[in-house]
Amino acid sequence: MVTTTMSTAALAVPDGGLAAWAAGVARRSVQVVARGLRFAFYGRVSTEDWQDPVSSRARQVSEAQAVIAGEGRIVAEFFDLGSSRTLAWPSRPQAARLLAALADADRGFDAIVVGSHERAFYGNQFTLMVSVFEYHGVQLWLPEVGGRLDPSISSLQELGVLLGIVSQREVVRARRRTVGSMSVQVREQGRFMGGRPPYGFVLKPSRPHPNWALARRGVCLQVLECDPATGPIVSWMFRARREGSSLARITRALNEAGIPCPSAADALRNQHRGGEAWTVGTVRAILGNPAYTGRAVWNRQRTDRVLVDPDNPGLGHREVVRWNNPDQWIISREATHAAVVSEADFVAV
Repeated sequence: MVTTTMSTAALAVPDGGLAAWAAGVARRSVQVVARGLRFAFYGRVSTEDWQDPVSSRARQVSEAQAVIAGEGRIVAEFFDLGSSRTLAWPSRPQAARLLAALADADRGFDAIVVGSHERAFYGNQFTLMVSVFEYHGVQLWLPEVGGRLDPSISSLQELGVLLGIVSQREVVRARRRTVGSMSVQVREQGRFMGGRPPYGFVLKPSRPHPNWALARRGVCLQVLECDPATGPIVSWMFRARREGSSLARITRALNEAGIPCPSAADALRNQHRGGEAWTVGTVRAILGNPAYTGRAVWNRQRTDRVLVDPDNPGLGHREVVRWNNPDQWIISREATHAAVVSEADFVAV
């Protein structure tokens, strides 16, 4: 028989008892893990048209570096440009790359830090993604909680869910506020809401911008003006259609006359189009554009959110552009620019 003798010192419990000892071990383990962490940064900016991606990224990186100061450094970056927050992570290019990297044992980072919760998560995405990060043993650090998110603390999870709801509410509220304001500006003021001018028009500066800060910098509102080169072509198209020519016949006549199609006439703003020839679809779009009547018209299209996969709601939504019925258009009360065609002829066409 082997007898094992243990000294009294070996059996002694540290001051404060077992609970204090266990808490001390936990604190030391956290310090060891946190020291020198390698972070992957994730950020996102919605659209290059309305937000400056350079300054937005710099701000988010600054927020991320502030929250991990003294704990580690950023060694990898994943920044989505032009992806809506409503898209699930697997549907965003850079977020999808980050998820793919998580499964790699040699991924090169120990934790993820985001520059802004509302930029990264939407709705219930936070709850879904925290489970993924926890499964792969990767920490999540958030500026909104001042550091590392501990999934075992239910109150922090509740905070994350609340932030997701706030992010979703912000999108809905901003959309409603924007649509309401733009509707009034078009209907009552005849404002041009931006974008490429329709074929047959050019933009020219009008009165000073109503925002005094912009007006002081010399910014003016833009209005449509008939293009002397392409405006008469649009007039001929309406006239030919009014006299009974089919869309195909008008299209053929334009191509036989060697008239450049809209994407060729304005190649700089139509780099996404081939610009080879007129098509029936192009002719139909021009003859169906009420801007040629001289009135400002807005809200001809809308963006709907539909499930990426109805059988898997966790993949989130995608945005689909659809046409509104004419009764949903916002039409200015007064004419805002020179008409190419009368309202009666437009309706007839």
